[in-house]
Amino acid sequence: MSTGWHVVAVTCLALEARIALGPGVSVICNHNSRLVASLEETVKRGASGIISFGIAGGLAPDLVAGDWVIGSGVSTDQGRFPTDHLWARALLEALPGVVHAEIVGVDTPIANPLEKRRLHVRTAAVAVDTESHIAARIAAAHRIPFAACRAIIDPAHRELPPAAMVGLRHDGAPDVVAVFRSVLRQPRQLPALARTALDARTAEAAVRPRADRGSF
Repeated sequence: MSTGWHVVAVTCLALEARIALGPGVSVICNHNSRLVASLEETVKRGASGIISFGIAGGLAPDLVAGDWVIGSGVSTDQGRFPTDHLWARALLEALPGVVHAEIVGVDTPIANPLEKRRLHVRTAAVAVDTESHIAARIAAAHRIPFAACRAIIDPAHRELPPAAMVGLRHDGAPDVVAVFRSVLRQPRQLPALARTALDARTAEAAVRPRADRGSF
C-alpha cells in the first residue's frame, strides 16, 4: 500500500501510533469519543485512504494473542462497511498467515467472555475494537478506500480486569496512576492483570515486524 498516497492510520495506543507513522502515513491516536472530529478534519485536508491499525479483542474461540486479522468488512449498529478489496489483498499478500474475516466496531471495550461470545454469534465477526467502525464510516462518507489490520490482544475466553479498562490517557499512553488506583481498590485482579500484560506483550511483538513488512 506504499503508493505515495496520503494514508491516515487510526489507532488508540501511543505505541501503535509510533509503529504506524511513516512516509505517506499520518496517524490519529485518539479514543472514539474524540476520534470523529480529529479524523474528519484530517480527511478534509486531503487523504487518499484510511487504515484502522493496532490491537483488537478476540471473538472467535480459535484466535490467540498475537494473531492478526485483516478485515473483510466492519460491522456496526448502523450496518456493514466493506473494506477495499485491493487494499485487503495487498495486506494479505504482504502478511501471510493472517486471518481474513469480519471485524465488529463498538463504542466501549468488551471485557466479558460471555458478551464476546454473544457478539461473535450475532455478527460472525472474529475480532472487536473501538475505532474501526468510526474509521470505516468516515471513509465511506468521503468515498475513499478503507482497510482494517488488527492484532488480537485478549482472546475470546479471557476477561479483561478493571485496571485494563482504565489504563489509557487520551493521548494513548498508559495511565499508570489510574491502573494503580484500580488495583488498590480491587487487589484480587492482579493475576488477571498480569495475564493481560503478557497478552499485550505478545500482541506488541506481533505488531512491530508485521507493520514493517506491511508498509502502508
